[in-house]
Amino acid sequence: MSTVIMSEPSDEQAAMQHYLVCGTEDCQENGQFYCNDCHRPLCEHCRDEHVKNPDTKFHEIVLYRHRKHQLPVEKCKLHPTRNVDIYCKECKIPICSKCSTMKEHHRHEFDDLEEIYTEKYALQQGEFSKIQKDFLPNTKSLKSDIEADATKIQKLMESIRTSMKSEAESLKNLVDEVSSENIDHTHTMEKSLLEMLKSQETIYDDYIAYLGKMSDDFEHHLSLTNHKLLFSETLKIKTIPETTKPVDPVFTAGRFSKDDVAKLLGRVNISNAEPKKRKIQPMEAVTTQMKSTEKQLEQSNEKSDMKQTLSLSSSVTKVREYSVPGVGNVHHVSVEKSGRLWVSDYSGNLVQTDLQGNQLQKIQTSGREEGYHTATQEGDLIYTDKGNKLIYRITPDRKITEFIKTGEWTPVSVHSSRIDGDILLGMNMTQKNYWGLPVKKEAKVTRYSKAGKELQNIQRDNKGQELYSDPDYITENINGDICTSDYKKRAVVVVNKSGQHRFSYTGQGSLFIPYGICTDVLGHILVCDCHSETVHLLDQDGGFLSIILSSQQGIKCPLSVCVDDENNLYVGQRNTNTVTVYKYLQ
Repeated sequence: MSTVIMSEPSDEQAAMQHYLVCGTEDCQENGQFYCNDCHRPLCEHCRDEHVKNPDTKFHEIVLYRHRKHQLPVEKCKLHPTRNVDIYCKECKIPICSKCSTMKEHHRHEFDDLEEIYTEKYALQQGEFSKIQKDFLPNTKSLKSDIEADATKIQKLMESIRTSMKSEAESLKNLVDEVSSENIDHTHTMEKSLLEMLKSQETIYDDYIAYLGKMSDDFEHHLSLTNHKLLFSETLKIKTIPETTKPVDPVFTAGRFSKDDVAKLLGRVNISNAEPKKRKIQPMEAVTTQMKSTEKQLEQSNEKSDMKQTLSLSSSVTKVREYSVPGVGNVHHVSVEKSGRLWVSDYSGNLVQTDLQGNQLQKIQTSGREEGYHTATQEGDLIYTDKGNKLIYRITPDRKITEFIKTGEWTPVSVHSSRIDGDILLGMNMTQKNYWGLPVKKEAKVTRYSKAGKELQNIQRDNKGQELYSDPDYITENINGDICTSDYKKRAVVVVNKSGQHRFSYTGQGSLFIPYGICTDVLGHILVCDCHSETVHLLDQDGGFLSIILSSQQGIKCPLSVCVDDENNLYVGQRNTNTVTVYKYLQ
């Protein structure tokens, strides 16, 4: 008859059960105690009975979590009828009780093998717990980090490839442009030289005609009967006119190599910096991170739920109005999380107000009719200085500091991403000729990290064509698209996060003069059209949905729009310092 040993539940498994059943036959109570000698769980009543029983009153009874683990059954190889249950400290081997009486183990010290097994079991249980609570979460976190890095590298390299193609296409266009100019120059030079030679031909044609006339005159004199005239009148021949041979044009071939072209186009290199080791967090940090991740997921789910429940209202409702002191009109609005407003006008006045419209601070800037300020998720305000080509940051304690220097480029519009905190800048630069006169204006969008590090430049499409003329207002959609309102292009220009052109919106057939632009939680794009004095509502892909605001709602030349965290729409206009707030989602 074989003996069957039932495996006991681990501490974790026991904790997951509703309760552990008492090991006494026909007893179904909670076995919260444990007899280390009988190796079975006991309820409180059976424990008391166990202690009273003369046969078991000296058994060791402990709380279940402090129990000794039963030694697995192993038969002794020398004495097959005995179980191995003793440990010889001298020989360092497990033996049975009969082995301990043999002369090989005479005067040796012995330990209870079950005690050693319990100790080792506890150690292994601790290691198992480390795997579940520390090593496994850490490793999964590192793996997720690697996957995120791989995705980031793929996106970055795709962006670099797009930029390289754009630069190459731009260089090709420049080569074609210079080559075309050089060829045109040869035509002009050829025409000038041929005209000079034609003029010389005319000179000699005239001289040949003159010589013919002189020949006739000589012939006439020689044929005269009165030879006295021949002596009295002397004919003189004019000298042959001098002309110059043209200097032959010489073509000096450009001297360049593959390396020269590579220098023009740039290279992709890996930094010499030592790669940073991935941080393995202690168990407490892993636990905290898991809780933080759960909180983020919960917040994300809340936003997702809100998005699913929101939709466009059948009508737009005015909620409230703010009269902003210190500004003549409202060219741009930024709303802080607290609900306080930042408003700027055509004269460069930048004013902060509280929820009641009271002025809190006022700054004189170089901004005019652009979206040159933005509120961050951290509660700061960032604004551009066109004159000094700087970006400033204002902290909630009203401290103003320099944040980003833009070099030769003039910063026009700015937006702080609600997705990752990155800073998007719309910028332009005017190139001048030798005499200092403007000859060409370039524009681009640059992405900076929230710490002010330059990450990305977007200037041309895949065909090498300029994307922007004047990116006066800029924002970001929920899918990462960068949306700019370009006054001179008369268009809303939208690129994806990698900088690839997605679409351009140019209105509904009539003249379209875009100003302020923003997006909402549903991915809608809202843009002001100053010509028709309306606000257009577009879907995420640039499809026209409706005129959301017009003169019917009392709107006159809207210049700025902004949506806050409560999905309220703020609208500023040209000839008033009033900011009007509307509800358009339900």
